Amino acid sequence: MVSKVALLLAVLVCSQYLAQGVYVVSKAEWGGRRASWTVGLGNYLSYAIIHHTAGSYCETRAQCNAVLQGVQNYHMDSLGWPDIGYNFLIGGDGNVYEGRGWNNMGAHAAEWNPYSIGISFLGNYNWDTLEPNMISAAQQLLNDAVNRGQLSSGYILYGHRQVSATECPGTHIWNEIRGWSHWSG
Repeated sequence: MVSKVALLLAVLVCSQYLAQGVYVVSKAEWGGRRASWTVGLGNYLSYAIIHHTAGSYCETRAQCNAVLQGVQNYHMDSLGWPDIGYNFLIGGDGNVYEGRGWNNMGAHAAEWNPYSIGISFLGNYNWDTLEPNMISAAQQLLNDAVNRGQLSSGYILYGHRQVSATECPGTHIWNEIRGWSHWSG
């Protein structure tokens, strides 16, 4: 009987994962700190804003964990924010990493934070190159956001430079996202 219950639980967990799409490496898995406080974020948001961290690039899970910890430390310790600023981050290894996650307002685009999710690529994409696995991860994450009701199906995709005076998300990301279906110029 115990083995049947275990099998049923395994099937339910796997079906939950498949229904949700892309795997997100949790904050606990990458060694992140807990937020000192959070503010809720609504559903059916109208905007997704794409960023780059403008820092170190990573190619392995171990490298990305270290880079993420550095970004979070900078945001929390130097800027005084309650957590890493982005909802999700994508490494050069093609993994999606939890930042503030679903349903928590980010600190990534000033007045746009209550109306958007922020997705950042780890690295500086004025010179780092986006890999196909990173592009795929971002697009799967955006699809998941729509499927789970975090983003509206008609959401608008912006690069950070469209809503703030910045070079972010870097030239290579900027050139890539302008071809994505929800991008708006």
